[in-house]
Amino acid sequence: MTTGDRALGRMLPVRAELAAILPGGGLRRGSTVAVRGSTALLLGLLSTATAAGSWAAVVGLPGLGLVAAAEAGVAVQRLALVPRPRRETAAVTAALLDGLDLVVLAGPDSLAPAQARKLEVRARHRGSVLLAFGAWPGADLQLSCVDIRWHGLADGHGQLTGSELLVEVGGRRAAGRPRREWLSLDGPGTPPVDEAVEFGGAGTGLAV
Repeated sequence: MTTGDRALGRMLPVRAELAAILPGGGLRRGSTVAVRGSTALLLGLLSTATAAGSWAAVVGLPGLGLVAAAEAGVAVQRLALVPRPRRETAAVTAALLDGLDLVVLAGPDSLAPAQARKLEVRARHRGSVLLAFGAWPGADLQLSCVDIRWHGLADGHGQLTGSELLVEVGGRRAAGRPRREWLSLDGPGTPPVDEAVEFGGAGTGLAV
């Protein structure tokens, strides 16, 4: 994953805080990424790409609030929600992978192994990023929130002013060696330096 990959649109941008710990500094098109333990971490992965023009969808997460997504920097006008796909989870996810840049699938353990493999292949062929919100064995990249610390409370009282997540990054190939970093993902964050313009026209999302 090189500067050429980013220039050709093979990488989707993420917040600078996340870019610093991800292989290649972004989300590689055609990959499957498992995210565990934190909705804030999930929204952090969506925010910069959607702000740069990419389209995203979230499947099977009825508790996700658009206000929270907007506060995290997600461009909600380019975010499709399918809160309760019921028995059509695999079919709905596959259809979204055909036309959108990023597709979040919550509760991926409900899929049969054959369905999961088909979605991986679909994402790879379409150049989309499949974000599994939960366990996904064999994912190209795995991001887990393993701890959280809050700021603003003292001796059991006060007002929460922010938080930090301890994020573990692992996966295959370049992400094969797990590493952990404390990250602050409060607010919309900032795009990686010198990459906001580069990524701006790379998205292939469709208005739905």
